[in-house]
Amino acid sequence: MTRIGPTGFRRSLTLWRLSLRAFCLSPWLGVVYAALTTRLGPRLLPGAVRATRALADRQRALALEWSGVDVPVAYPPAETAGDLRAQLLDRDSQVRRDWRWVAVDPYVGGMLAFVPTLFLLSGVWGLSTAVFGPRLSDDWGSLWYLFIPVYDTASAGLAGVLAALAFPLALFWAGPYVVRRHARYLRVMLAPDEAALLAARVEHLRTTRSDATDTRFAEIRRIERDLHDGAQARLVAMGMTLDAAEHLLESDPDAVRDLLVEARQSSTAALKELRDLVKGIHPPVLADRGLADAVRSLAMISPLRTEVVADLEARPEPPVESAVYFAVSELLANAAKHSGAGRGWIDLRHEDGSLRVTVTDDGHGGADAARGTGLRGIERRLAHFDGVLAVSSPVGGPTLMTLEVPCALSSPKTTSC
Repeated sequence: MTRIGPTGFRRSLTLWRLSLRAFCLSPWLGVVYAALTTRLGPRLLPGAVRATRALADRQRALALEWSGVDVPVAYPPAETAGDLRAQLLDRDSQVRRDWRWVAVDPYVGGMLAFVPTLFLLSGVWGLSTAVFGPRLSDDWGSLWYLFIPVYDTASAGLAGVLAALAFPLALFWAGPYVVRRHARYLRVMLAPDEAALLAARVEHLRTTRSDATDTRFAEIRRIERDLHDGAQARLVAMGMTLDAAEHLLESDPDAVRDLLVEARQSSTAALKELRDLVKGIHPPVLADRGLADAVRSLAMISPLRTEVVADLEARPEPPVESAVYFAVSELLANAAKHSGAGRGWIDLRHEDGSLRVTVTDDGHGGADAARGTGLRGIERRLAHFDGVLAVSSPVGGPTLMTLEVPCALSSPKTTSC
C-alpha cells in the first residue's frame, strides 16, 4: 500500500521516470504502426509489442504493490506477427489498449507523477525568494511568489513561511496522494471491460480444455503402449511357458521345473512393471500420505541434497495433488540434470486460497520456459487448474521456480507434516 512520508515521494519519482520511458517509446510505436502495411512492419511489430507490454506490466505491478489496485489484463494468444497485427487493429484488444496508454501516459501520467516534485521545486523557489527577494525586486522591478508580491523583508518572510510549508506537502501529502491517483488512472487506461475479460476467460478455458484432452489422450496411449510392450508381453510369455510345462509334465519333469522357475520370474517382472505403471499414474505415497510426504519422498530420491518445508493443514483435491506432485518431480529432475546444482529447497504451503510451491536450487541458472518443452509442459499441466508457473533464473543462479494453483483444502490431513 501507499506509504505516508518520503516513500510516497520517491514512488512518485519512479512513476515519473516510467512516464519518460513511455515518452521515448511512443515515437517508435508510431513508426511501427505506420510501417504495418510494409514488409518491415511485421518484423518490427513483435519487439514493439514486447516492449510496450513490459512497461505496462511494470506499471500494473507497482499499482498492485503500492496502492492495492489490481489492473487485470486480457491478452489473447498470438503465435504470429499476423495475430499481433490483428490485435493491434482491434480497438478493444489489450494490445491496442496498451499502445493508446503509451501515447497518453507521458502527458497525463507524467504530469500527475510530477506534482510532488513541483511542490518541492516551489518550496526551493520560495526560500530563494525569501532570502534574495527584496534585492531582486529592486533589480527586476517586481517579484512574486505564488500570490505574494515580494518587495521588503516582511513580504519575503511571508514567502519563506509558505515555501517551508511546501516541503511537508510534497513529502507527506502530495506523494502518497499522487501514487493512489496514478493507480486509478492506470486502471482506467489499461483494464479491459467485462466483455473483454469474459472473452479472454472463455478463450483460456477453450485452450486448457484442448490441452487437457490432448494430455489425457497421450497418457492413455502411453499406458496402452507400456502394457502392450511390458506386462502384457511377459504374461503372454508366461502363458506359453506354462503351456510348454504342461506338455512336458509326464515326459521330462526336470525341464518342467526349469520352465516353472522361468514362469515365476516372468510373473515377478510383470508384477513389478504393473506396479511401476501404477506409480506413474498415481503414486501410492501420494494417495496414502498426501502431497507433503510425497514431495518429501521425491527429495529423498533426488540426486540433490534437498530440504523440504511443508505447511498444509489439510489435503487439496486429488487432481490438484497429482498435478503439483508431477510438476515438482519434473522440476527436481530438471535441476539435477541441467543446472549443475548441489542443493535444493522446496517450500510447500497454502496461503490466500492458493497452493504455493517454491522449488529453489543453487545451480548456474539460465532456465527459460520459452526455450524448452519441459517447463511449457508444466505450465500446461497447471493451466488446467488456473495455476501458473513463475520462473526466476538469472545467469549464474540461483533458480527459483514458483507454482501457484488456486484451490481449497478439503480432504482430511494424513501427512506427517
